[in-house]
Amino acid sequence: MNIEILLGFIAATSLLAITPGPDNIYVMMQSIVNGRKYGIATVLGLMTGCIIHTSIVAFGASTILKQNPTLFFIIKLFGALYLLYLAYKVFRSSGDIELGSDAVPQKSMFELFKQGFIMNVLNPKVTLFFLALFPGFLFSDTMNKVLQFYILGLLFILVSFVVFGAIAILAGTISETIKKNKNIGVYMKWLQIIVFVGIAIYIMITE
Repeated sequence: MNIEILLGFIAATSLLAITPGPDNIYVMMQSIVNGRKYGIATVLGLMTGCIIHTSIVAFGASTILKQNPTLFFIIKLFGALYLLYLAYKVFRSSGDIELGSDAVPQKSMFELFKQGFIMNVLNPKVTLFFLALFPGFLFSDTMNKVLQFYILGLLFILVSFVVFGAIAILAGTISETIKKNKNIGVYMKWLQIIVFVGIAIYIMITE
């Protein structure tokens, strides 16, 4: 087992979770409008949905790996290209972080959990992202590939839960900081680009 690969995966996941996106902005606004526990409920729904995507990738990609190593290389190549495409999309974006609580309806904690779960499960981009990210971070030559994918999925969920949970708890402070510092969106934009490109390069240079 290569611990350094796992630590690299945790670091990459942490950076990606911190950078503003639709999910963590949505969590933050729910916390601001409804309260911290409602933001946490949304986070729990989102993270539960990640289990579904992890299962799809774990069984699909591990089966391909067993049957055809060349095809698995093609998947890694697709993953690197997809991450570079995401970096390009971020590069083309303005970098502005828009915060608006007017469009955030008040719902119960269970409704927010359910909505977070459905938002995540019905988003095919999450499966594509997992498929792009996970194969490059397989960390053992002896451990079952399905188990490795699930461990990576669990680490992704735990790290994202910690980061998103912190956003939910500190929502008010974070939103005020974003409003006061207009350049923070630009910094986060370039951080995201660097992370996407870095992971894409890492995926292609690892065996």
